[in-house]
Amino acid sequence: MNRNMQQLMSIAQKKQRRIIGLMSGTSVDGLDIAYCTISGEGHDTAIELTAFETIAYDPDFKAEIKSVFSKKEVDFEKLCLLNPWVAQQQAAMINTFLQKNIIKKEDVDLIASHGQTVYHAPKALHQQNKFSNATLQIGDGDHMAVETGIITISDFRQKHIAAGGEGAPLAVYGDYFIFSKKGEDRIMLNMGGIANFTFLPGSMDANKIFSTDTGTGNTLMDALMQQHFLGKYFDEDAAVAKKGTINEALLNALKDHSFFQQSFPKTTGPELFNLHYLQTAKERSGTTDLNVYDTMATLNAFSAQTIAEAIIKTMPQSSSFHLYASGGGMHNPLLMEQIKQLLPNVPVHLTSELGINPDAKEAVLFAILANECIAGGNVQFSKELKGIPSVTMGKISFPW
Repeated sequence: MNRNMQQLMSIAQKKQRRIIGLMSGTSVDGLDIAYCTISGEGHDTAIELTAFETIAYDPDFKAEIKSVFSKKEVDFEKLCLLNPWVAQQQAAMINTFLQKNIIKKEDVDLIASHGQTVYHAPKALHQQNKFSNATLQIGDGDHMAVETGIITISDFRQKHIAAGGEGAPLAVYGDYFIFSKKGEDRIMLNMGGIANFTFLPGSMDANKIFSTDTGTGNTLMDALMQQHFLGKYFDEDAAVAKKGTINEALLNALKDHSFFQQSFPKTTGPELFNLHYLQTAKERSGTTDLNVYDTMATLNAFSAQTIAEAIIKTMPQSSSFHLYASGGGMHNPLLMEQIKQLLPNVPVHLTSELGINPDAKEAVLFAILANECIAGGNVQFSKELKGIPSVTMGKISFPW
């Protein structure tokens, strides 16, 4: 037997697997690195987050990604070059992380690499009949495996699409395995560039799970900051939004899009929610002269309201649930306060109360997907659950 396969079989049979989960989101602010110890699989998954760090991307990395990010027309040579380059850059960050935390490479069984999304194209967005849902993440797994010397699992979203999904949200799988609690309905809300949530039934019935994107999380606010404030990548502590006033005409124009009339579940991305979307909404609402502070306040309300409205529309009115937030949006105090006001009867928490650092949650969830790829895959979801196919995900790359 090939020695790579022998090593993989040995890892699969371990009582505990030590997995590095990676996440680099649409905000392109940095690489989340979560070193996890995982035992079991499916409902029996147990996880310990041993070390975590977000390594910020330098301006050059951000500029290179933005040269191709969410654009219909790109320099194809640049895209080709970036695929290995992103993996090499991230591998260097992993190697630095291991040295800093005094972790030997021999003490890491697997790397779970999300890669860097550069385009997300669900059929509802591209509307071309002969093509299916599509998404593209760059940061090749072979390059990462060779550069780190560690077996790497990557490109998770393609299997999801191949099995009938839209390639997102993927958090539902890990959410169900580690955050479900018998007797308590829960909503796991992640507010990255795009906001999404998973509903976890207290009955533990997999057939009642629900997961969807809601629309923009931070992506429009981040884009506006970068447009108007040199060197600023996000509205820290909602300082800009707090100086402004919500403009109802612009808010209504922002919410007046067919995406919000589409049935749930659904996915989206910065391909829709970008500065062009904002400018078009301003033109339709006669608010092109609106100052940046009022615009930011309105974008903050736009994210909060579309998140809350999606939850209200999809959850039974009789249900009582707890909401656990994660992602960059949880650091925006105005966004969090508005969500609490819009959902007055819902207790709002952070995932830290469940033992997982909310900044690390998505990286942890990819570590769980890698664990399922190697040692799990036994939990079956109902075929009636749209967007949650019963598949294991990820492509395996060996370092030699």
